[in-house]
Amino acid sequence: MRMSFPFLPHPRLTARAALASLVVGLTIASAAFGPAGAQDFSALSGMEFYVTPYLWLPGINAAIKTPLPLRPELNASVSAVDLLGHLDGIPFMGAFEVRQGPLGFLGDVLHVPVAANITTRDVFYQGGNVVLNANMGTGVVLYRLLDQPTQFADLGLGFRAWGFSVDSTLNPGILNGVRVNRGAGWGDPLIGGRYHYDFGNGFGLTAYGDLGGFGVGAHDDWQVIGTAEYAPNPWLNLRLGYRSLNFNYQASGSNLGFNVHMKGPILAATFRF
Repeated sequence: MRMSFPFLPHPRLTARAALASLVVGLTIASAAFGPAGAQDFSALSGMEFYVTPYLWLPGINAAIKTPLPLRPELNASVSAVDLLGHLDGIPFMGAFEVRQGPLGFLGDVLHVPVAANITTRDVFYQGGNVVLNANMGTGVVLYRLLDQPTQFADLGLGFRAWGFSVDSTLNPGILNGVRVNRGAGWGDPLIGGRYHYDFGNGFGLTAYGDLGGFGVGAHDDWQVIGTAEYAPNPWLNLRLGYRSLNFNYQASGSNLGFNVHMKGPILAATFRF
């Protein structure tokens, strides 16, 4: 079974400390879930289970439409290096997959709270702050179209659910301070695909992408992930790559909207049970 072991870095941790925590956690998980237990579980169920804890350090660029009359749009930008310093809470990241024969179900859960300052001319308002909480859950049913010893390809349909809340504050200057809290949630249908190539000796490459929204929820909703991999044994696969997750959403009947781009390096380990 692939299980997800979320690593929850404290906002004050440096990127080096967070990566060190992930490596230590993966080492402990490797010792705890050895091949014997994995094979026993798989034999009992007749299914394959995969769990992928990961650490993603994305840069976030967000254009947020707000109900503030003098600030109808706020732009928040946080680099990948500075992300941990801008966290406003504890992030959660994890993925899993269940597979039997040519069919599989792939799931992914993400929670990212981030805060950024609002720059004003310090006349009407003395600066401000915006706090953005992003929650995402993806589920995709995959069918294996190609299955060979050195490569495989999957195609599937799925769904991605989003939940967002924005707390915007403008500090008082000539005008009184303003604070507005808004939230939105929606779901997007998806078309997804994945391709993997095995170079031998445990090395491989995997590419995944999905596209959705189509105006049902968001105007567009898409992501791409590419990873280089090394599998030291059949039940553990170490991954290093890059992920870009993006969407453009406008709330119906409201001036609240989000145009968000999250992209950056990803470090992960997949456990097979």
